[in-house]
Amino acid sequence: MTAEPMVWTREIPFIDPVAAAARLARLPGLAFLDSAMHHETLGRVSVLAADPFARFRYRDGRATLDGHAVPGAPIAALRACLAPYHLAPRPDLPAFPGAIGYFAYDLGASLERVATPARRAGLTNDIAFNLYDTLLAVDHSRRTCLLIATGFPETDPLAREARAKERLDSFATLLAAPSEPLPKWTGAGLTWRSNFSRQSYENAVEKVRDYIRAGDIYQANIAQRFSADLPPGFDPFAFYRRLRETNPATFGAYLDFDGLTVASSSPERFLKLEGRAVETRPIKGTVARDPDPARDAAIAAALQANPKERAENIMIVDLLRNDLSRVCEPGSVRVPTLCGLESYAGIHHLVSVVTGTLRAGSDALDLIQKTFPGGSITGAPKLRAMDIITEIETDARELYCGAIGALGFDGSLDTSIAIRTVFMAEGQAVLQAGGGVTLLSEPGPEYEETLTKAARVFAAFEEVAP
Repeated sequence: MTAEPMVWTREIPFIDPVAAAARLARLPGLAFLDSAMHHETLGRVSVLAADPFARFRYRDGRATLDGHAVPGAPIAALRACLAPYHLAPRPDLPAFPGAIGYFAYDLGASLERVATPARRAGLTNDIAFNLYDTLLAVDHSRRTCLLIATGFPETDPLAREARAKERLDSFATLLAAPSEPLPKWTGAGLTWRSNFSRQSYENAVEKVRDYIRAGDIYQANIAQRFSADLPPGFDPFAFYRRLRETNPATFGAYLDFDGLTVASSSPERFLKLEGRAVETRPIKGTVARDPDPARDAAIAAALQANPKERAENIMIVDLLRNDLSRVCEPGSVRVPTLCGLESYAGIHHLVSVVTGTLRAGSDALDLIQKTFPGGSITGAPKLRAMDIITEIETDARELYCGAIGALGFDGSLDTSIAIRTVFMAEGQAVLQAGGGVTLLSEPGPEYEETLTKAARVFAAFEEVAP
């Protein structure tokens, strides 16, 4: 039996991940999975990659690898493209090279029998993943930087080793090079348009409540879609630097893919798979913070005690327990945290944790196929809620409420829910924000909740005083 191919590593002097991203942006296909809000377990490591050796895309029912057609359904096609590069896990490494990108919310219509929206702007693919042979892992707690290379797409052992060492050299040199001062963010002054007025959104909340009274569903997540024209010379990376300052998050991301730029400050993990251990962290329950510490603490306590918010969270936990049970070992699904409090720059959230053990013979893409899109941003029952979302929102969500993250060549997976996320293409910026509607929802507060969730992202676009 032949040994598993090796992975080559090199420790380099610590570099701030934003500075590293600025240097790597000189290469095509920058991917930055950014733990801007540092946390010992959720936000410890940031991952950067650039110059992919292959690009997988799925759009309009057609999968391609570097523009060449790949047969099969979307998940099967992606699995086939990743299969030649499988490597044994290395638990000692803080991250593992692989594919980084996104699954758009609208992929759900290819995985389940659900309605398709009346309008789609066409700014995103349904799946877009770049395959990277080299990455930089920045450990914020230890203040270490590790370059990791696989030597792919070479398959001959000597050729792989030579490529891996050459890539380590070139990345180390690029990251050590003097950098020019980054341009300061001065603001964009955007004029935002929504596909809802306040009244039409409140009417949408009432319509969902009517569906609940009729017994169709228990809950549905309804979102506004905000769009704006970008000014000439707009700098997406400067905007992202401002976003991570105004709204730091554990699951931030910046992707520069084929004319599409994604800037995300998501607080929510969708799925993590490490070995066979599965974790999802649904958010349900949101309230704006107060600058006064005493009032802020009272607001947080009230959120944790709020029966409507707790009921909404517990309902989604039940949905996710059911989703994970489709692909996890019987009896392995647990809820170690129910309605826990997590606090971010502008808001408090109720967050639960659901775990399980992946069924033998299943992989990360089986996990995606059985659970996508996330239950926290659809509703219950999921498929009927998705149909109602499509009926009411009318516009395709595209990337919003999909998933952003990494598929490791070692079989690992870590993805966020694409909320607090802006995607930019064709001179436009798109930002969506929504909330879960239950029978106890009141239209006015539900509308205000969408603005609360979007507020910090809107603030990142505003002008900064000199």
